[in-house]
Amino acid sequence: MARDKYNSNDYTGPLRRLLTAVLVLILAAVFILWRIDSPRVERFRAQVTDSLVPNLDWAMAPVTGAVNLLRDFQSYQRLSEQNAELRSELRRMQTWKEAALQLEQENARLLDLNKVRLDPRLTYVTGVVMADSGSPFRQSVLLNVGARDGLVEGWATMDGIGLVGRISGVGENTARVILLTDASSRIPSVIQPSGQRAIVAGDNSAAPPIDFLENPDLVRPGDRVISSGDGGVFPAGLLIGQIAADPGGRLRVRLAADFERLEFLRVLRHHGTTALVDRPSVITTGEPAASANPVAAAGPAAASE
Repeated sequence: MARDKYNSNDYTGPLRRLLTAVLVLILAAVFILWRIDSPRVERFRAQVTDSLVPNLDWAMAPVTGAVNLLRDFQSYQRLSEQNAELRSELRRMQTWKEAALQLEQENARLLDLNKVRLDPRLTYVTGVVMADSGSPFRQSVLLNVGARDGLVEGWATMDGIGLVGRISGVGENTARVILLTDASSRIPSVIQPSGQRAIVAGDNSAAPPIDFLENPDLVRPGDRVISSGDGGVFPAGLLIGQIAADPGGRLRVRLAADFERLEFLRVLRHHGTTALVDRPSVITTGEPAASANPVAAAGPAAASE
């Protein structure tokens, strides 16, 4: 046994050295062959490449698959980042969309305010609705204009289309508006085209009823209701709404103003109608006039004396 082990060691060492020397020579030959710049050598290299490379596809498959997998992972990572950026931009765009819609609604209401046709003698001041104190018992809003702007209690307020209410309290910088729907609101009105006079009485509902109508048979649903100006509180000709009938048959007014979205109100400066005053110098009888001018009453004889 010792002899066999000794013989194997004697053969293994020289064989290993021989194989190493042959491998080094082959590698050196390949290096030198690949470095030689000659047409024959170039053709030989091409033939070797054509013969070996196609047969090595199976060996390159794992490497190619790993490279493709790495590229797919990088592409997926880029897509994930782009998706996150797009979601963030979408959230920002939704915020801008909401802001744009609000601005569009405000612009539409302001344009409506500018389109309202009023008596040229009426002037107005526009205020922003600061708060809504609506309740089942009292419906009113608060404006950011007040005594500093010359507001007086009783003046009418309108939105872009129709009458909203009247000023019921004035502070230095704010004013309170009692809406037409409030139970304490009573508006003298005229129904067109019949010309019937009535009272629009608020009852804390969205469509106030018609009271004290002279002849209900002349009124039809869809007729326009405007302020009559009676009492000198509201100017005449302000649009209130249209006639409608409830399921019980009672006539009500479908208000023209949008009470669900009151943001800007126009306060009309109305100082009432000028009252007529009877003056003795305008309407007189013959006898007081004669006593007022004794020379003219005496005649030419008195003048000659």
